[in-house]
Amino acid sequence: MFLGAANTLLPGGIRKREPSQDKSANTDADFRTLLEQSLTYKEPERGEILNGVIMTIDVHGMIVNVGLKRDAIVPRSDLEKLGDHEQFSVGDEVPVMIVQPEDYDGNLIVSIAQARQNEDWIRAEKLLESGEIWEGVVADANRGGLIVPFGNLRGFVPASHVMDLPRGLSDEERQKYMAGMIGQKIAVKVIEVNRRRRRLVLSQREAQRGRREQRKEKLLEELVEGEIRKGVVSGLRDFGAFVDLGGADGLIHISELAWHRVKHPREVLSVGDEIDVYILKLDKEGKRIGLSLKRLQPNPWAQVDEMYYVGQLIEGEVSRVTQFGAFISLPPGIEALLHTSQMSDPPPKDPHEVVKEGDVLLMRIISIESHRQRLGLSLKEVTEEERIRWEEQKRAAAETPQGTETPDENSANPELTDTIMAEGEESEAENL
Repeated sequence: MFLGAANTLLPGGIRKREPSQDKSANTDADFRTLLEQSLTYKEPERGEILNGVIMTIDVHGMIVNVGLKRDAIVPRSDLEKLGDHEQFSVGDEVPVMIVQPEDYDGNLIVSIAQARQNEDWIRAEKLLESGEIWEGVVADANRGGLIVPFGNLRGFVPASHVMDLPRGLSDEERQKYMAGMIGQKIAVKVIEVNRRRRRLVLSQREAQRGRREQRKEKLLEELVEGEIRKGVVSGLRDFGAFVDLGGADGLIHISELAWHRVKHPREVLSVGDEIDVYILKLDKEGKRIGLSLKRLQPNPWAQVDEMYYVGQLIEGEVSRVTQFGAFISLPPGIEALLHTSQMSDPPPKDPHEVVKEGDVLLMRIISIESHRQRLGLSLKEVTEEERIRWEEQKRAAAETPQGTETPDENSANPELTDTIMAEGEESEAENL
């Protein structure tokens, strides 16, 4: 069967060509294409971000081609929010956010300002995730904190996250202090992003802590255990002293401040002191730097074997009392142990019954282990005669006017207790 175009015979032998089925097929194809396009066409939605090209700029605003059936309109009020609308030119490509898919007149209303804010929200979220530090300029201050513009957003730094804000200020004094920071560039860290509530919270304190952590990591790579570094005392605590080594702190534990016992770091150091410190231990995983001050001082225990011997009578002051005995301060800056078992027979249940902090005692050395930094003392090994003679010497020294030389003037000195011991030994020999 012939499916081509039909011909009709007209008077005069002229044939009339009827419309072919091909044209009908083309019409059907065009219809189907339009139908498919209409079905796949997606109406713009509020909040959607599109890229467009500026077609026109006038006093009413801007017309932008966003690739839809109709052009988008940017109102003049939106451009004024940007404050820099004069920078736009016809042909520029700009991101826009759909504010109204269709107004009363059927126009598609979009916003460049809100599109830019969206970019800023995305940037803020990335900074929150990465923990990266960002710098901004303080634009305003109120009772609660600082306002720092973040692109087209307003970042807020709560007062509790402002560095070096003095404590104990009244609301008025605090606001005045923070007002003095207007115009300053500060480093901050993003700590909260909430688009729904339009909250962007920043922290200067966290940024400072983050920078110190970065500097500490770098310093840990540079430092070597056993080397000596200069630093500045940055803080004192009951357990030790913090020393700034150049942007990062190390800790001198109280036990590493001196060879003798230190009750509090303030006895040895003050904040602001510039000192040399010994790099004692580096903990890269825990990001800790252990320092020592006493390792740069002569070890007094190295002199113990030359100064003392077992059996020697020695005078010392009680520096602390514990459950098991008392520690005695001796030259040249060491602590010896007077155990409860060496206080009396029978031993006291509580050492405080026999001695107290600050007491000056005459004792006998019963053991020396300088390599283990131990020296043992005894009260009960001192004879009554030795104790009486020592007390008489102390009393005589106290009654002697200053500047007058007497043979007993320095009898309390450990070096002179040998005389007491020698006399005691002679007395014991006579008894034999």
